[in-house]
Amino acid sequence: MSAVQRFCARESAALGDPLAGSAAHAEHNLLLSWPRAKWCRSLRRASDMAAEVTERLEAIAGSGRRVNLIHRRDWDECRHRAYLMPENRRFEIPRSELPLFLAALQEDKPLAHWEIAPPVGPVLLCCTHGRKDKCCAKFGYATYKALAERVDAGRLPVEVWESTHLGGCRLAASAVVFPALRKYGRIVAEDARPLLECEMANRPYLPCYRGDSRLSPLQQCAQVAALKWLAARGIAAEVSVAEPDGDGSVDQSRLCVDWHTNSRSGRLEVSCEQDSLQRHDTCADIVAGPPTTSRVWLAKHVAVVEAVSTSH
Repeated sequence: MSAVQRFCARESAALGDPLAGSAAHAEHNLLLSWPRAKWCRSLRRASDMAAEVTERLEAIAGSGRRVNLIHRRDWDECRHRAYLMPENRRFEIPRSELPLFLAALQEDKPLAHWEIAPPVGPVLLCCTHGRKDKCCAKFGYATYKALAERVDAGRLPVEVWESTHLGGCRLAASAVVFPALRKYGRIVAEDARPLLECEMANRPYLPCYRGDSRLSPLQQCAQVAALKWLAARGIAAEVSVAEPDGDGSVDQSRLCVDWHTNSRSGRLEVSCEQDSLQRHDTCADIVAGPPTTSRVWLAKHVAVVEAVSTSH
């Protein structure tokens, strides 16, 4: 009898591995369309890439701009769609001109020849990178389909693309939304409609929210806890998380979170603690050996620091 197939995403969820605090992602990104069938295990390489293209993409990544390949079945394979984020710039490039575009990007030269109107709404990437991790194929593709079908059916102003590795394979299905840099995990088909509705309103979808990638893991933990505390009281607010004191090496921390709506504001204090988990980060890790120790932040308590003030 064959052994039961194991998936890192299922094991992570069973462990209670938290979503909040796992939203690490580079701020500066190049997203480049390339047929998924040609993707390699690397997040920025494809089997039919010309050597010059590969070299330039590696150089761009080396200079600090993350490169992800993206795919949409209806996209013309003779042209490339590219995005620069968080600048929210969009381009269309004939394949024959791709080396010229990448060279201009590297050398900080004008890109107007290829630039088209910017996206009218969010750009959402859903990881379907099965060559990287089988969870992203199994769970990621089903979620991508649900999101894309919902966008098409409602003609929603959201661009949804399949993507190479986004980090956090154990949290599949994973997604990141640009230019807001919000990350999500454990998305299932039933989350598609409410997630898209939240993003169109420029607010996070809390059931799957991992945090704002511009914040540290500790700040993300506090941010998500504050947003959930407010939502439980019927308050949809913007929040601002304070910088932690010290070098971040402590096991406990209290962070102030200011919040405001159009008519109200207040301040919360979120107490967070570090905990240890024995987990596999990827399905390949399951094959390689026993789980390893990972440190995670958990929000333990939310307290009101300043009572609600009302603006007139």
